[in-house]
Amino acid sequence: MKQNGSFQQIVDREKGLNKGLTTGQISMIAIGGAIGTGLFLGSGFAIGQAGPSVIISYAIGALIALLLMGCLAEMTVAHPTSGSFGAFAEHYIHPLAGYVVRYSYWACIVAAVGVEVTAVAVYMSYWFPAVPGTVWILIFSAILIYVNATSVNLFGSVEYWFSMIKIVAIVGFILIGTYVVFGGSNPEIGFQNYVNDGGFLPNGWSGMWVAVVIALFSYLSIEMIAVTAGEAKDPQTAVPKALKATVFRLILFYLLTLILMLAIVPWAGAGIEKSPFVKVIEIMNIPGAAGIMNFVVLVAALSAMNSQLYITTRMMFSLSRAGYAPARFGKLNKKNVPVFSLILSTFGIAIAAAIYAIVPDQAYLLMMGISMFGAMFTWFMIFVTHYFFRKKYKGEKLAVRMWGYPYLTLLGALLMLSLLFTTWFVSFFKMTLLVGVPWLVLLSIGYYLHQKKNRDVKVDLDSKSL
Repeated sequence: MKQNGSFQQIVDREKGLNKGLTTGQISMIAIGGAIGTGLFLGSGFAIGQAGPSVIISYAIGALIALLLMGCLAEMTVAHPTSGSFGAFAEHYIHPLAGYVVRYSYWACIVAAVGVEVTAVAVYMSYWFPAVPGTVWILIFSAILIYVNATSVNLFGSVEYWFSMIKIVAIVGFILIGTYVVFGGSNPEIGFQNYVNDGGFLPNGWSGMWVAVVIALFSYLSIEMIAVTAGEAKDPQTAVPKALKATVFRLILFYLLTLILMLAIVPWAGAGIEKSPFVKVIEIMNIPGAAGIMNFVVLVAALSAMNSQLYITTRMMFSLSRAGYAPARFGKLNKKNVPVFSLILSTFGIAIAAAIYAIVPDQAYLLMMGISMFGAMFTWFMIFVTHYFFRKKYKGEKLAVRMWGYPYLTLLGALLMLSLLFTTWFVSFFKMTLLVGVPWLVLLSIGYYLHQKKNRDVKVDLDSKSL
């Protein structure tokens, strides 16, 4: 019981958050983070790399997401806390691992939100071209900061409806696409498009594998469910249900969408002119297609920003309560929200948005480099942590168990490591490791300096007491 008892110290230090999130809200928070602009606009980029074989790319991404779901569900039900995978890594591997994972994840989400908030300004310019983009950045940032600072219940409700709009849009697309493919009479539409223009694998297996990196980003953010466990009404029941529901919904949405999209739009033009979603809507001659799509991607960006702002706040809260960040970031307001952590995360978003506005070319690469590395590194570490967790766990019988341990856990870690390694050989992903590796070195130095300072303070206090 020693191992489990010592983890209770982590749970105790992170107490105080309001447990108000329902299973439905938790599922929508994860979907809100995962279904961002990447699906609506980025899917064309993945298709351009892999052609029709992008379906295999997304299936491999789905496999990794399923494996991650199993590992996360097991650990989170055993230890529901806002520190989540960072706290698990701290306890079951080493405090350095928990420090690095939490700071990497925090930085990656802050960078990702910086990209989303600048996208909001672009989408609003469609309707209001004369209004400066900074106005929309300030307005929507203020609204979402208010939502996050007020209460977790308000945040959960807002995110629920944001995500619902996106789900309705995707389901509508799937229904329209099904009608176009199976009920239409256009000879250019059909599954023959899978083998036209160079066959099913026009860029070979390497093109398919590179697209897995892009596909993986469609599933990133399901790990947010584990972070919400600290504020779930019934985490032992809600978290496993939400994880399963979210992963299977995402797989269904993504694979069905791509299967239909590739039958309707020839792959060679899918990622060049405009979003494949817009092309399909235009084929149906739906009036105001561009306006409809602009509204959907605006909601997608706001939803992702809202979810990610919540997660960065909880990660910084966890770091503060662990003693790895100033104590003020662990303080709660009257609504039990870590408002100082929220302000810090907002400050990071403001810097990202400002850099993006001044030097958009360099800023995008830097922000995406940190964001990609932090997210992929976090997933890799979740698999590694689960391996150590199962070896060292001494508590009560596990209510949820990952199937195929240790083989499937190690397979997940190996796949993530392979994808991280792949980024080095792809020009537009090279910044991932160029930014990520020095980032890990800096974090490690920061950790050891922090530990040395604490030791020096302890020695100084001990000498004074003598």
